[in-house]
Amino acid sequence: MTVSRTLATYRLPPLPTIGEIIKLFHLRAQKQLSQNFLLDLRLTDKIVRKAGNVSNAYVCEVGPGPGGITRSILNAGAKDLLVVEKDIRFIPGLQMLSDAAPGKMRIVHGDILTFKMERAFPSHLRKAWEDDLPDVHIIGNLPFSVSTPLIIKWLENVANRDGPFTYGRTQMTLTFQKEVAERLTASTGSRQRSRLSIMSQYLCTVHDCFTIPGRAFIPKPKVDVGVIHFTPLIEPQINQPFKLVEKVVQNVFQFRRKYCHRGVGMLFPEAQRLKFTERMLMLADVDPTLRPKQLSMLQFKNLCNVYREMCDEDPDLFRYNFREELRQKRRGKSNLDRSSKQSDEEDWT
Repeated sequence: MTVSRTLATYRLPPLPTIGEIIKLFHLRAQKQLSQNFLLDLRLTDKIVRKAGNVSNAYVCEVGPGPGGITRSILNAGAKDLLVVEKDIRFIPGLQMLSDAAPGKMRIVHGDILTFKMERAFPSHLRKAWEDDLPDVHIIGNLPFSVSTPLIIKWLENVANRDGPFTYGRTQMTLTFQKEVAERLTASTGSRQRSRLSIMSQYLCTVHDCFTIPGRAFIPKPKVDVGVIHFTPLIEPQINQPFKLVEKVVQNVFQFRRKYCHRGVGMLFPEAQRLKFTERMLMLADVDPTLRPKQLSMLQFKNLCNVYREMCDEDPDLFRYNFREELRQKRRGKSNLDRSSKQSDEEDWT
C-alpha cells in the first residue's frame, strides 16, 4: 500500500498521450537502433514500482524515448530526474514533459555508454558502500542492441565502485530481451546459465521482476521483455579484479556444451596447457568433467583465486590470449606455405 500512495504524491498536468506525442513529433522507432516504444502507462508505473521507493529520490533514466517511463517516474514523486537520450528526435517531446514539471527534470542529449554519471548528482548523496542504499536509481527501457554491453560496463563500475556507484550501492531497474533476462537470473545447472549469470550475480542481487509481452510495445518485437532489478552486494562473491573474473568466466563458457576443462585450458599457452589446466582444476577442487553451467559460484570463486595465484607467479600469464597465439600460428603457417611455394617456383625455373 505504501508504494501505491507513493505513486500519487505528484501528478503531471494534463498532457498529450504518449501516442499523441509520437504523432505530433512524427516519431518512428528505428529498427537499426532496436527501438520499441512502451505506451501502456500501467506497465511503466509497474516498472517504476519495482525500482523501489523513488519518492524524493534522484533518478537517471536511460533512453527515455517518447517518455512513457519518464511520466511514471515524475508521477512517483522523484525529486530530480535526469534523462539521457541519444536520439535527438525525442528531445522536443521530453522538453514538453520537463516544462510540465519545472525544476524536476533535466535532459541530456548524449550516449549513456560514455556519459559520466558520477557527475550527474550532488556529492552529498554519496554513502559508504557498507551503509544503506543511496537515494539514487537507474531506470530504463533499454534498446536490445545496447543492453548487454551497457550492463557489463555497469557491472565493472560496481566492481570498481565508480561511475554510477560513486554514490554507493545504486539500484538499477532495466529491461532486457527475455532470453538475456533469463541468463542474468539463471541458477546453477539451468539451461540459460551463462557468462552473464556469473558476472551479474557475483556482484549483485539480481531479481526477475516480471515479463512484458512483446505485444505491449510498438513496434512489436519478436520476443517478450524481462524487467530486472539489480542491487549491488556489500561484498562480492568473488573478491578478485573484474577483468580477471571476466577472463576466467569468458574462457570457461566459450565451450558451454563441452567439459569445463576445455575452456579452462584456453587460459594457458599450448606448451603448458595440459599441466596448468590440471593444476588449476585440482587446486580449485573442480571436477574437470562438469559442464560450465553446472559450476557453482563457489567453484568459479575457487577458479579465479587459483588463477590469480598463478598469474602472480607468472605476470605474463594474464596477458596471454589463446586467439592471438592461434593467429600467430596461422600466420606462421601461411608464411611457411608462401616460402615453400616460392622455393618450388625457383626450382622449376
